[in-house]
Amino acid sequence: MSALAGTRPAPRPGALAGAVAAEWTKLWSVRSTWWTMLSAVLLTAATAGQLAIYADNANTNDDPADDRGVVTLGSVLIDSLELTQYAVLALGLLAVTAEFGTGTLRTTLRCTPSRGRVLLAKAAVTAAVTFGLGLLLGAVGALVAAPVLGEWGAAPAGGTVRDVVASAAYLALVSVLALGLGAVLRSAVLTVIVLLAVLMIVPLSLQEPGIAVLTRIADAFPGVAGGHFLAGDGEPYPPVVGLLLLAGWAAAALAAGRAALRRRDA
Repeated sequence: MSALAGTRPAPRPGALAGAVAAEWTKLWSVRSTWWTMLSAVLLTAATAGQLAIYADNANTNDDPADDRGVVTLGSVLIDSLELTQYAVLALGLLAVTAEFGTGTLRTTLRCTPSRGRVLLAKAAVTAAVTFGLGLLLGAVGALVAAPVLGEWGAAPAGGTVRDVVASAAYLALVSVLALGLGAVLRSAVLTVIVLLAVLMIVPLSLQEPGIAVLTRIADAFPGVAGGHFLAGDGEPYPPVVGLLLLAGWAAAALAAGRAALRRRDA
């Protein structure tokens, strides 16, 4: 009898699907989601337009030294992510830090006691929404940048589609990374600071001295790995390795978030 009492009940069939449905409803029922998405769209339009203006001006001014020549539309979209990614990943970190702040995570965990299932459901919803948003941002950026680039822009169909889909995949993984870190740190502000450090500040600091060993370490950081994946670089590793490194960071953040949720009360 005591052995039976100590065993955990098996998960109900469809329990994960129910948790995903609940997270989906919560995500779309708060105004911060809509404001964040609108901010991402406006920021993408502004950034892509500005980058296209820079490219056009470089080719049409009187200084031949800064001529860039024809640039691909996809490269403009990818470059715009350096700024717009921070608006998008807010969807991931707010999915958990907002619940910590309001105390509603207690209700979530009463409805779905499995910490791992809750975090997995949040990750699935976050990844799906940010991937879709990434496709939308690619379309918006292309519509803004293409007419500005004019003759200095090239938009090969296959390459442009690849860049848009790759950008959406990058945003989805970075948002899941933000979600996992948010579960560990519990604070939106602290999570943003750590994300800035991991995605940009630390790898740039490692690359700056030009020391080979430090540069190789920087290549393993998520922002750099994602950049290699987006650019399709063959060095220092194939693009798929960059994607796998970024996915590994996201998975590690989720695992750390699950451990933190199990160790501490909501």
